Amino acid sequence: MGLNEDVGRRLRTLRQNMDVSLSELSRRSGVGKGTLSELESGRRNPTLETLYALTTALGRPLSAVLSDPLPGDGPARNPSGVSGSAVTAVLLERYEDGEAVTDVFRVTIRAGAVQESEAHVPGTTESLMVLAGTAVVGCPGALGTVGPGASARWTADEPHVYSAPDGDVQGILFVRSPVPGAGRS
Repeated sequence: MGLNEDVGRRLRTLRQNMDVSLSELSRRSGVGKGTLSELESGRRNPTLETLYALTTALGRPLSAVLSDPLPGDGPARNPSGVSGSAVTAVLLERYEDGEAVTDVFRVTIRAGAVQESEAHVPGTTESLMVLAGTAVVGCPGALGTVGPGASARWTADEPHVYSAPDGDVQGILFVRSPVPGAGRS
């Protein structure tokens, strides 16, 4: 099975397990019903932006559709990568405890490109450790410039930006999302 089919199978299973119809997920995410149907059947190439819109609408982290969960702790099975308008991300690790899911991605931010990411699940944070290049990242009112060996952290439950003004950026991105229902009575 290829990436499109794997992601489509996981997306369909997640949606069905949550008892959400195609129409309802389309409404919640802003992704067209036809596009969603093609993604679930593996006939359409998923973009980073589309997958984030869908997983956010379902209240789940991106890794929920990029890897099969392992029982207990450990690396994600079948690590998958996906590209957006400026960022390519390859899932390296998915760690879940009772409070949160932490996804670890190897990312490339393409030179001269800007990716404006929509808000993720409430309570989500992101941290980027830059390996090479200089990134401009964070929320629009609080952008930070980060070079090799440095890191930045921001809330990702509001719109945020990734850019590489001076050349490609290589980095490790940590995305921490609360587990649905954790810490609530």
